Amino acid sequence: MLTTARVDDLSDWLTALGQPATLVELGALLLCVLLAWALVWATKRALQTTDRSSIWFGRRLVDGVMFPFVLLCLAYGARLLLSHWVAVAAFRIALPALVALLVIRVGVKVLQVAFHEAPAVRVLERTISWAAWIAMVLWVSGLLPVLLEELDQIHWKIGGATLSLRTVIEGSLTAGVVLILSLWVSAGIESRLLRSATGGDLSLRKAVSNAVRALLMLIGLLVALTAVGIDLTALSVLGGAVGVGIGLGLQKLASSYVSGFVILAERSVRIGDSVRVDNFEGVVTDINARYTVVRSLTGRESIVPNEMFIVNRVENLSLSDRTLWQSTVLQVAYDSDVDLVMRLLQDAVLAQPRVLRDPPPAVALSAFGPEGLEFTVAYWIGDPEHGQLSIRSDVNLAVLRSLRAHGIQVPPPLRPAAR
Repeated sequence: MLTTARVDDLSDWLTALGQPATLVELGALLLCVLLAWALVWATKRALQTTDRSSIWFGRRLVDGVMFPFVLLCLAYGARLLLSHWVAVAAFRIALPALVALLVIRVGVKVLQVAFHEAPAVRVLERTISWAAWIAMVLWVSGLLPVLLEELDQIHWKIGGATLSLRTVIEGSLTAGVVLILSLWVSAGIESRLLRSATGGDLSLRKAVSNAVRALLMLIGLLVALTAVGIDLTALSVLGGAVGVGIGLGLQKLASSYVSGFVILAERSVRIGDSVRVDNFEGVVTDINARYTVVRSLTGRESIVPNEMFIVNRVENLSLSDRTLWQSTVLQVAYDSDVDLVMRLLQDAVLAQPRVLRDPPPAVALSAFGPEGLEFTVAYWIGDPEHGQLSIRSDVNLAVLRSLRAHGIQVPPPLRPAAR
């Protein structure tokens, strides 16, 4: 009887869809689309939003969540108004389609912002799209209540609880919605915290962002498990097993996670710092909960467990001051003019734009070598992340050219006599 009633309702709706009043509904829908586009455009311009990865607006006006949300609200209001004068038919398709589009936009945009270009995101996006459109078709056709009642008849007993296939599906959908909302909130908090943050402030805000995301995901997971029908008291046994596992076999992993939050909180290593750890030197480009990414000037990236920054000796070249001291040593012949040599060395170093003027370079007669007078040239640079070997080479080349131009001899090193 229920199936027959649904078929009759579908037949009546198809008949109503062929009436002239449908043109009025289509005109109202078109007006809603134009009005929604204008409102979203005005809102985006008023907020001066230029972020292409924005969940609300996206790359284009119709790409974000705001457009289908505004269009759904306008379409629902138009349906309420038109229902007083005509029998609505087109809106029976439009409203479920807009709901499905809104669900897809929310799921896809949140996953893209939260996980960027992870391979699993594409699969999840297609899954959300297929599920939303199938649910829309079942809703429009009137078969959704029939299907839910049939799924409710398939049930089984687990311990003292009775679960049905409908309960599992509804719980899974609830879990997905809760997790997506948790990711959305955490992504919004992360975007707000990391906006216009640099150096130590960026590291501290990233620590807060990671902690908030972990807390929201934990809350979302607990709510999701409750929605599916899992008794959370049963997790106490699992929690004890996990604790024993951490104590025995996951010490390194747990230590890296704890070390990550310690690093971010005390800001001993910050994003943008030049560091040397485990004989690898580079710039810190990212600090995660378990590891830190260090990128060398050659383009290689090293994934360093956070534990190494806590238990090992780490050289931070820019912890309190980004300036770096360098020196070069050379020898000239004993008959050279010492004052002229020192002046030439000073001028050659100062000719390099990357060498700092404050503190100024220093030139000293450091030793009397077996081959000649030994001079040491010391200078400071303020941008070690742009390369240290290149500036050292530029200084050496400038010194060598200046000495040769003034006829000052650089003696070759003595070779030991052959026996």
